[in-house]
Amino acid sequence: MIDLETEICICNGLSVRDIAECIKENKLTTMQEILENEICPMGDKCEACQDEGFNNDGLNIPMVLSLVQKKLI
Repeated sequence: MIDLETEICICNGLSVRDIAECIKENKLTTMQEILENEICPMGDKCEACQDEGFNNDGLNIPMVLSLVQKKLI
């Protein structure tokens, strides 16, 4: 399992846990909604967290969204 404290959105300082909580609390269901949300901005400064991940490790916002939708986190 992924460490929930792993920082995914480096520019905004958000971990897997932070992103998952925002997605759940605000009932975000698509990447478009995530990128447009102003409550907990993420993925708005650079694109690494949307694509390959900050460390080219594949840990990104779409992965967190998928895990939340599958109720794995």
